[in-house]
Amino acid sequence: MVTEQNKAIVLQFYKAFDDRKIDQALALLAPDFVAHIAGMPEPLDGEEFKRFGMSFYLAFSQGQHIFDEVIVAEDKVVTCGTFTATHLGEFQGLPPTGKQIKLSIMHIDRMEHGKIVEHWGQGDALELMQQLRVIFLPGPTLLPPILKGMASKLVEKFV
Repeated sequence: MVTEQNKAIVLQFYKAFDDRKIDQALALLAPDFVAHIAGMPEPLDGEEFKRFGMSFYLAFSQGQHIFDEVIVAEDKVVTCGTFTATHLGEFQGLPPTGKQIKLSIMHIDRMEHGKIVEHWGQGDALELMQQLRVIFLPGPTLLPPILKGMASKLVEKFV
């Protein structure tokens, strides 16, 4: 019974976020909440997680979590699926593109006393940047070998 309650609370958290009811979503977090977000050097406390979530919330409207898998094991709820939205606000310095995005996601939320106390989040950041048409350029270490390879292919083509 507790596992079904945990599942319902976690799904309620993501639905509140999707419905743009941030206060309702944040009310489901424990006071000592901590988040581990892929790509972030340190875990985030509740206030840092709120700022991170708000930056995403303000940049991507019409967001929707679609979970293909929801697995409950003891005090953990694993959600795996996609997040779709429209990029209509600034995100990490990138101006709005108006593009629709579909991002692969996976979360693990740990529950205590009916609240989310710990979150692990993984989203495909490269997939997101590609959909927003952000181009990554090679740094000084990689550029010479890349140029050499391209030059070799060009020479081979004409020889």
